Formats: sequence, C-alpha cells, structure tokens
Amino acid sequence: MDAKLNGGADRARALALFAAVVEQGSFSAAGRVLGMSPSAVARAIDRIEARLGVRLLLRSTRALSLTAEGQSYLQAARRILADLDDAEQHIADQGSPRGRLRVSAALSHGRLCVVPLLGRFSALYPDILIDIALTDTLVDIAAGQADVAVRFGPLPDSMLTARKIGETRRVIVAAPDYLMRHGTPHRPEDLHRHNCLNFSFRRAEPIWPFRRGDQDFSLSVRGSIEANNGETLGQLAAGGVGIARVGLFSVADAIAAGRLIPLLETFNPGDVELIHAVFVGGANMPARVRVFVDFLYANLG
Repeated sequence: MDAKLNGGADRARALALFAAVVEQGSFSAAGRVLGMSPSAVARAIDRIEARLGVRLLLRSTRALSLTAEGQSYLQAARRILADLDDAEQHIADQGSPRGRLRVSAALSHGRLCVVPLLGRFSALYPDILIDIALTDTLVDIAAGQADVAVRFGPLPDSMLTARKIGETRRVIVAAPDYLMRHGTPHRPEDLHRHNCLNFSFRRAEPIWPFRRGDQDFSLSVRGSIEANNGETLGQLAAGGVGIARVGLFSVADAIAAGRLIPLLETFNPGDVELIHAVFVGGANMPARVRVFVDFLYANLG
C-alpha cells in the first residue's frame, strides 16, 4: 500500500516537473523554479522517458522541443495537475471556507438588508473575500457572473438552485404632509385623484391590486414620477411628493418613525413577494457559497 502511495506521489511530482520544464523552456530555468540543479532536472526527465519507453523531449544546444508523445503527455499532465488542485481546494474549502464570493443583490434590498449583514459574516469567515454588486439588472449566474444572487418574485425554470431566504409584502404609503395637503384616500377608487408614484420596470404595470371582502380587483393609477427601485419611491413619498406602493422592507423604518403612514390596509390583498438566494448547487458547490446562503437564511428569513 505504501509503495503504491509513494508511486502516486512520485508520478505527480514527475508531471509537475515535466510541465515546469516545458513552461520554462530549459532545464536550468526549470531548476531555478523547482530548486533543483539542471543536471537533476535532466536526470528526472530521463527517468520519465525510461519508464514510458518513449522520447518526450528533443534536446538541442539552443532549445527543447516536444515530440508528439511529449505533447500528449503535457496535455495529460496539465489536466491531472489542474484536477488535483481543484480537488484539494474543494476539500480545503469544506474545512475552512475561503476565496472570493461574488454576490449580486437588488439596489434597495441590497443596501438596506444585505449590506448591513456583511460585517458580521466577514467576522465569522475572515478567509472569504466578499465581492458585492448592487444592481437591478439580472446577472447570469450560470455564466459565472456571480456566485450568489438575491432575487425577488417568481423565478424562471433553470438548472440553478434557489433557496427561499425571506419574503416581503407590499404596502401603500404617504407622508403626513402630503395627506394634509391632498386628503387621505379611504377607498382604492380615491387614488384616481392622487399622485401615485410607480416603478419604471417594463414588467411593472401601473396597476395596484386590492381586495374588498372576498373579491380581488385592481386599479390603474397615474403619477408624475417613476423609479427603478422601491427605496427611491419611498424616499419620494416621505418627501411629500405622492403616494407609493412598495415593499415593506424599504419603508419599515420610515413608518416606525412616523415619516410615512400606511394607507388602505383594509383593502391590502396581502400579496407576498418571495426572496430567494440563487446559485449553482450540487456536490461541488464551494463551502463559501453554502455558508453564505445559510447565513442569509438565518438572518433574513
């Protein structure tokens, strides 16, 4: 058993040595990288060729060149060494999560809910470098643009893994100053006389849903300003510009402070928007992704 293990280690060293010789272009240059004399490197190459029974390198006074067999051996060496590196990194990650973690989150939710958690996560996992991008543009996780994305609403079918980490409901709000100047709507139909601030997303129609008794219905509303995120709409509403319908998470502090007042709660349909962490799952999922998703679930859910 020990002989087999030693033989495997010797072959791995031989692969690394051969790849270094080819990359450096000479025995002396490879020796400097490997901490060996040029003659020791040459003897190691001779032993590899003797074991394989083929010539791998053609030697001249000016340069080394690969034979056809040498080219095949080099390709195999690079592939095997890369696989070894990947395996060792994966196993090391399981014991101590490390490496760069690229996170994508929506502007408002990211700034208000995700970013405040990152300091605590970093203290728990100091070997993980967090690279966070706040954008309302959907990134392509499968193409490697991010390791984890925090997404709202329905998810399209894909090969990605999604884990629910939270949810938020919508609330209609306005500032006390606005209501003093324009009156308080008591029925959804009263909104036709108000400046209703809306999202600018193409998928977001200026239609607000309501429920009266057991009946669901919706109203088309109009306003003077549109924005691409709920935090901006909440800020405009708090400034007395108009009435907004946004995710509760983005205005909870303003409501608690009395800067915004919830409206028409009797008619709130209670529609809930789910929040998911989306990532590439599977057996080879890096530990840094797993612990971050677990952290989001524990702190946002």
